[in-house]
Amino acid sequence: MFTTALSAAPRSRQRMFSSLPVALMLAAVLSLSCGMLRAEDCFNEAGAYQGVNPSVLRAVAWFESKGDPTAINRNSNGSIDVGQLQINSVHFGDLARQGIPHRALTDPCVNVYVAAWLLKQKMVKYGNTWRAIGAYHSESPKARDAYARNIQKILVSWGELQPAQ
Repeated sequence: MFTTALSAAPRSRQRMFSSLPVALMLAAVLSLSCGMLRAEDCFNEAGAYQGVNPSVLRAVAWFESKGDPTAINRNSNGSIDVGQLQINSVHFGDLARQGIPHRALTDPCVNVYVAAWLLKQKMVKYGNTWRAIGAYHSESPKARDAYARNIQKILVSWGELQPAQ
């Protein structure tokens, strides 16, 4: 399946992001008040922190919103998706319990870190597989597999992945 390409996060950031709630709040503080993290750095650092491929995170952001950090979509089931990686409102309760308000998801770095955390949860469940990538969007097999194929196509078009034989 898809191998994880990681770059080591700087030691100071590794300590900073030793727990999810602290990680996300500090990411929000850093990116909102200091402007220290560029969007590209967020993908690399969130990927390294969670052990997920940053190229997959970028492809998800491209598929979900074309990378628009202000994207908000209302779904037919009444839920909403927020930010460039379209974090669904079904996760708002869990995030709130961790001290992450849903409005923080419009911050590009917070959104990437939350998405990396969610994707990692799917990888724990399904392994480092296309099934895990598809499950980021849906647990339903048909929707899951279609989503994974869309992410795969993006990665192939970017030259990040060889076409399937």
